Amino acid sequence: MRAALLVPLLLLAACKEEPDFDARYDKAAKEIEVRARAMDADIAESEKAASARDLPAPPKPANAPPSSGE
Repeated sequence: MRAALLVPLLLLAACKEEPDFDARYDKAAKEIEVRARAMDADIAESEKAASARDLPAPPKPANAPPSSGE
């Protein structure tokens, strides 16, 4: 008997209203913004680490000797 009363209550509790488009869009936009900021921070950290290394200057390009015109 108790189960018969409990089942409808559980079904009502399980049926929440789904968020509308604007709420889902705002949530997704916030998640994307957080991920973009994390990516920007990773890129800035990588660039900082790369510039901190003592890398040799790139070699000058080798030029072919001038043509004699023949």
